[in-house]
Amino acid sequence: MSDEREARLEKLAALRAEGIDPYPARSHRTHTAAETLAHFDELQGQGQPITLVGRLMLRREMGKSVFANIEDGSADIQIYVKRDTIGDEAFQRLKLIDLGDFLQVTGTLFTTKTGEKTLAVQRYELLSKSLTPLPAKGAGGDLKLTDPEVRHRKRYLDLLANREVEFPIFQARARILSSMRQFLDARGFMEVETPILQPLYGGATARPFVTHHNTLDRDFYLRIAPELYLKRLIVGGFERVYEIGRSFRNEGMDREHNPEFSTMEFYQAYADFEEVMRQVEEMHAHITLAVCGTLQISYLGMDLDMTPPFQRMTLREAIAEYAGIDYDKYPERDALSEAMRKKGHIVDPKLGRGKLIDNLKDSITRGRNPKITGPTFLYDYPFDISPLAKRKPDDLNTTERFQLFAGGLEMGNAFSELNDPLDQRVRFEDQARQRAGGDDEAQVLDEDYIEALEVGMPPTGGWGGGIEKLTMLLTNQETIREVILFPALREQHE
Repeated sequence: MSDEREARLEKLAALRAEGIDPYPARSHRTHTAAETLAHFDELQGQGQPITLVGRLMLRREMGKSVFANIEDGSADIQIYVKRDTIGDEAFQRLKLIDLGDFLQVTGTLFTTKTGEKTLAVQRYELLSKSLTPLPAKGAGGDLKLTDPEVRHRKRYLDLLANREVEFPIFQARARILSSMRQFLDARGFMEVETPILQPLYGGATARPFVTHHNTLDRDFYLRIAPELYLKRLIVGGFERVYEIGRSFRNEGMDREHNPEFSTMEFYQAYADFEEVMRQVEEMHAHITLAVCGTLQISYLGMDLDMTPPFQRMTLREAIAEYAGIDYDKYPERDALSEAMRKKGHIVDPKLGRGKLIDNLKDSITRGRNPKITGPTFLYDYPFDISPLAKRKPDDLNTTERFQLFAGGLEMGNAFSELNDPLDQRVRFEDQARQRAGGDDEAQVLDEDYIEALEVGMPPTGGWGGGIEKLTMLLTNQETIREVILFPALREQHE
């Protein structure tokens, strides 16, 4: 690698010595490679020169001529350079051009004897000199890069070497976002932006990242969720709002979690969790059809039907059926923990009863071999793990909350939003006690949010879902790193 770089630096110096700028500020093209290939016969028939640009990916020298391939963001196309056409000086200068360099080529189109659509180059210009070689080629002549550590750490090389795989994933992610916006905009939701730097974090149970504001001389937090600010907007009179943006949680990393991630949250006034459930399944069907072209998809070998209505089960029913524990029969924490141990579960002594139930839920819904493949809504969650959700009128120990699961992934979370400021204060105070007992992910008391609720918030339903999880599902990717362009990684050691 070092020798190759030195050789390229020498070529760079030689180009400059000839008065050639290896990094010109401007370029020009008349067509993309994809447009040229799509309208090849028409363009060839016109007989007029066209100009293409792209990275040199392949070169085959044949004495007084060179066949090569250049690739732009749309496709790759073959070019043919002949000494008699471009002149001896320009042809000799090709020795200073390497794979990975960006070129601008002008010429006319023709088809080779083997049927390859090709541009016969009349002149070329160097647009950018590459100093680092491209990844090595595999047996088939294609660039080869398989080491996941290198792929994720140097995503630019991954995109070059694994174009056929990587481009569709991130193009799908873009379509997910555009179709999500289309769905919500068509239903009268307004897209908004709320603070990422917050004086107090909330809206989820997670540890925050902390930063310091020098001018204000106070600590701020990177938001763990936009929820509490979006509900302030409902208080302020907006009836349907949503936000797509980044959230940050200072927690572990695994196949489903990255400390920086994207979510979409929407809130609808005068709606409850059942109305939100209908919106969510319709939205997921709309997005799936837009991205995959069908509602019948496969994720890690699991066949999923994304056609509404999705399956619905209460959390109690699901855990009783698939984990063999009816938690209503164990109203005390110690009794439930003993029942879990008998079923082979490892029980954290610091967790309360609600968190133990949450662990049971994870055991049947998450991972590579879930008991519930979905898409399935689990609803009616324990009061003590749902501090922002309304209680059920006929069961004060249970809240109007649901989560959506599909393919072993938790796709999102929703409530009938708690709008009683006195009850919200009690919930926050209970969370504070849980924090004092060792739960560092419990929520903090937000006085300003309670003051907003005291102004009055109408009955409201809300949903929050992860963009990465949805992208994993619809592109059949096992880990979240495959759907984030630049995932967080541990420090690299030599």
